[in-house]
Amino acid sequence: MRKIIFATGNEGKVREVQAILKNMEVEVLSLKQAGIFAKIEENGTSFEENAVIKAKEIAKLTDAIVLADDSGLEIDYLNKEPGIYSARYLGEDTPYAEKNRTILKRMEGVEEKERTARFVCAMAAVLEDGTVLTTHGEMEGMIGYESKGENGFGYDPIFYLPQYGMTSAQISPEEKNRISHRGKALRRMKEELLKKWQ
Repeated sequence: MRKIIFATGNEGKVREVQAILKNMEVEVLSLKQAGIFAKIEENGTSFEENAVIKAKEIAKLTDAIVLADDSGLEIDYLNKEPGIYSARYLGEDTPYAEKNRTILKRMEGVEEKERTARFVCAMAAVLEDGTVLTTHGEMEGMIGYESKGENGFGYDPIFYLPQYGMTSAQISPEEKNRISHRGKALRRMKEELLKKWQ
């Protein structure tokens, strides 16, 4: 069975990847599960560059396929902030509850039509032979007026999906995987991998 190491310490992301790739003959491991402890400097200028940097760095430490994503929230009213700095916004160790509160405060009084936002995900894979594949996915929505929901993680509680009338922390994990930026990028990556393995 092929092994895929997903370059993240975020267990929520690992579960999403395992769910989407579950019918492939692969075992998906987090860095921790693979026993890899590496500090990677994400100094790219785009989501895609950062995903490739992560995947290539981890690929140096293993013979397995390495999958990495870089994802974040772009808020149009805030000039697409926090963007590629989403995880490091207000400092890497700042809890997301605080990051979300700060964003809601910055958006106070902003009209609904100007609250547009999207989650963006770039996915990179480094195969056993060193081939690099990249895919991209987006989920459009808006910044809500309050934090709501227990599902999901990160900025999900403030990311409102008008078509559902709820935040991405309120929809079911299955539905989120179906429509999310990471779900889209991952399904595209799955197609690319299957083409390579045929």
